[in-house]
Amino acid sequence: MPYDVTTILGRTSAAYAVARKTFGYSVRPLFIFTGMAYMRLMMVTGTWFDRLFFPIAKTEVKKPIVIIGNHRTGSTFLQRFLHDQGFGSGMMLYQLLYPSLTMQFFIKPFLPLLEAVSPTKHHDHKVHETGMQIVETDDAGVTFRFFDGFFLYGFVLAFLEDEDLLPQFRPEGRDTSARDWPWLMELWKRNLIKSGHTRVIAKLFSVTPQTPNFVKQFPDAKVLYLARDPLSVIPSTLSLLEGVLTTGLGYDKLAPEVRERHIKRVYTAIVELMRRFHDDWVSGAIPHDKVLIVRFDRLMAEFEPMMDEICAFCELEMTDAQRQAIAKRGEKQRAYKSGHKYDLEKYGLTEEQVLADTKFFYDTFLPPLESSKAAEG
Repeated sequence: MPYDVTTILGRTSAAYAVARKTFGYSVRPLFIFTGMAYMRLMMVTGTWFDRLFFPIAKTEVKKPIVIIGNHRTGSTFLQRFLHDQGFGSGMMLYQLLYPSLTMQFFIKPFLPLLEAVSPTKHHDHKVHETGMQIVETDDAGVTFRFFDGFFLYGFVLAFLEDEDLLPQFRPEGRDTSARDWPWLMELWKRNLIKSGHTRVIAKLFSVTPQTPNFVKQFPDAKVLYLARDPLSVIPSTLSLLEGVLTTGLGYDKLAPEVRERHIKRVYTAIVELMRRFHDDWVSGAIPHDKVLIVRFDRLMAEFEPMMDEICAFCELEMTDAQRQAIAKRGEKQRAYKSGHKYDLEKYGLTEEQVLADTKFFYDTFLPPLESSKAAEG
């Protein structure tokens, strides 16, 4: 049965098919969909009231700092570090799910209760610490508002037995920017009003395949593209998905062929995201003065000079306290030893396959660092 994901009804129908056929849930999703519909109704009502009580129309979003790239590239760390050090303001998860400032006033006392029923409880906090009152990716706000996006594909729709819906999530097949970006502006305006900051710090995986269009629509945005070794990014992303889906839906009990199909589709999507940004970058579709490439290995080994470049690019002035915090964090980064060991074979992949499929990415964005060359010499 073909599903048309251009409509929320089509996306909901496809998600319900996955819940029922793949995971064996027939009633539970109906309660979830009903709850989400009710919450969206509250959201629309609350955002209308916001315009009566808050200066939404007069608030300007200037030079937003937008972190993009694949999942598991250090983007969460960078967004939260910039937020915590006062360079600007990211949005906590509850602000993304309940963006109305009017609504937040009434909801905040109930956040501990909401935390107990939040999907974030399914995350392994050793892998990805999250929660209702923790800064999170702005994609969560778009996903919840429109029940759409790469999160929906990776966590749910990539399981669909009948067909692979990835083509319907490609920008050339379905460009959702005219819908998504005005909503992002609404979120960012409320962020500035709530926080009192003058700069937004956003994290948006969904911008990655649409970067040329994004920088045209937001010409003053400061875009940071996080680049990390695919041999780390790919198994780390698959491991995160596996952990959440196992805890929340019993992924580990699925038939091996179902898991294999899901892994193959997600792997294809991960590599495609890398390829799309790469091709836009080397073709000149992305102006190189509009986007700064931030290498994960430099965030680990050369944190202070990398932060100098980020601050210069984003037009951020460091205070003495911020510079001290950066130096302290740099020492910690260089001393860090990851305890995670990812097994590609667990996901039916080999190192040779990943290296071959992502050679373009290594060649363009991850040539050997000068410090590494010097150490080898």
